[in-house]
Formats: sequence, structure tokens, C-alpha cells
Amino acid sequence: MSFVEYSEIIQEGDVVIIFLGHESMMPIKVQSGAQTQTRYGVIRHSSDLIGQRFGSKVTCSKGGWVYVLHPTPELWTVNLPHRTQILYTTDIANITLMLELKPGSVVCESGTGSGSLSHSILRTIAPTGHLHTVEFHAQRAEKAMQEFKEHKVSHLVTVRNQDVCKDGFGITGIADAVFLDIPSPWEAITHAKSAMKRKGGRLCSFSPCIEQVQRTCEALLDHGFEEICTLEVLLRVHDVRAVNLPLPDFGPEEGSDDRQAEVPNTGNTSVICRTAIPPREMAGHTGYLTFATKPRD
Repeated sequence: MSFVEYSEIIQEGDVVIIFLGHESMMPIKVQSGAQTQTRYGVIRHSSDLIGQRFGSKVTCSKGGWVYVLHPTPELWTVNLPHRTQILYTTDIANITLMLELKPGSVVCESGTGSGSLSHSILRTIAPTGHLHTVEFHAQRAEKAMQEFKEHKVSHLVTVRNQDVCKDGFGITGIADAVFLDIPSPWEAITHAKSAMKRKGGRLCSFSPCIEQVQRTCEALLDHGFEEICTLEVLLRVHDVRAVNLPLPDFGPEEGSDDRQAEVPNTGNTSVICRTAIPPREMAGHTGYLTFATKPRD
């Protein structure tokens, strides 16, 4: 099992996603002899998981059943253990697109955090790209390295425990793109520029406050970046449902027989339609995404 390559059969040591429902999933590491408790009963790893195909329907000890899914970056984002605030799929999709990431890209990231964006980047740049990710907090950096090894993507990523604002990314002139998610991104612009290739590249900074965006944009302009833009992505999910709509009575048609018009309408007076209804409440602001281009030297 790997987060960047699909496997058919569950093996010992794999990470799998237990699907109990659309709003209830959990990641587990498969170990011989181990058991996992769910509200539907016990899942025995040796007999119920190892050797089964990903996507299988597994019956638990109480008679209920769950699905065992292959992990993906999208599933990991909604199931990972939170060590920090994380980026979700709505922002991640825009970041990977606007940074123009593709297989073979070299990317710098700071900070690593819980690894939500890191897994999506790794899936996008595999099999020949590389991610250089910097995390200031020592325990988070160590935990991230451990997860990358368990998810079999450690050959695609280098984790450094250092202050990116003082020490940079540890590389020079090889990055195609840089992503910053730190409290003071304007202090890391110099290091981001030096890490990028001479032919140029793309930069993205995620900041929750507009004052951070203002200072970052000023630093980007001072360092010669171009095409600077800031956007905010808001997700609004509409609910599709069936509604009963009454049919209006417009009276008899013009030129119709009056005797016909006097006959009461005994047909249906309403019709069932499918409609999309916007939510009364929705998730609001997460952060601002500031994108910029480093021109060719």
C-alpha cells in the first residue's frame, strides 16, 4: 500500500480507512493479531483484513458491516490526527492547480504541520518529483517523517526541522514551486526566491489575516515577483431534494369552448420537481491564498 500507488490486496503494515458511513471514517494500521473496536463490533485484522481486497465489505462481530478503503490524500485529509490546523480539499485543489504542479516537480513547503497538503503534493508530483518540507516544531517534524515512512512515500520527501525564516529550505535553485503556511511569510520570501530555479517558478502563501497578506505582497513586490493575486475560496454545497410545486390555474384558454371550461379539472394540481437548495449556514473564511510568479533571472 502506498499513498501514490494503488494496491489490490491488504497486507500487514498497511494503513486502511474503515468506512462506517459518510460522516464516520477512521484510519487504522493493519497488524497481525490486532483488533479494532467499532460500533458494529470487532474487526479482527488477521482474519478480516489481511489478504482481503481494498474496497471489501467486512462483517463485524455484532453482525454490522463496514467497507475497507484504500487510503488517498483526500480521505487522509478528513481522517488524519490533527497536530495543527490543516488545509482542506477546497484550498488544496486550488493550490496544486495554481502552483502548476505535475509529475516530476520539485516543491518546497513550510510548515509541514499535520501533513494534509503534503500528501496531495506527493501524489501530484510522483513518481519522479520531490518535496522539501520544513517544520519548526521538532516533535511534529519527527511525527511527519514517521507517517511518510508508514505511507511508503518517504523516498519522495525530505523533512527538515528548522526555522525557514532564518535557515531557509536547505536547497538552492532547484524548486519549481514554493508554498508557505507560516505566521510571517514575508520573512521567508528571500529564502523562497533563492530556492527556486533560475528559469522562474510559482509561489503560494496561505494566511488567515489580511494584514499578513498585505505585508507578504509588499515583500513579493520588493523581491521582483510578478502576477501577484490573492483569492479566497468558499465552498457552498447545495442540497438536492424533491419538492411539491402547485400548478397554477390560469383559467380557460382563449377561444376554448365555454362548456368545456365549466368542467372542473380533476387532474393533478401539483407536480414533483427536483431542485437544489442553498444552505442557510455555510463554513466561512479559512484563509487567503496569495499567488505570485518569479520571473526568469
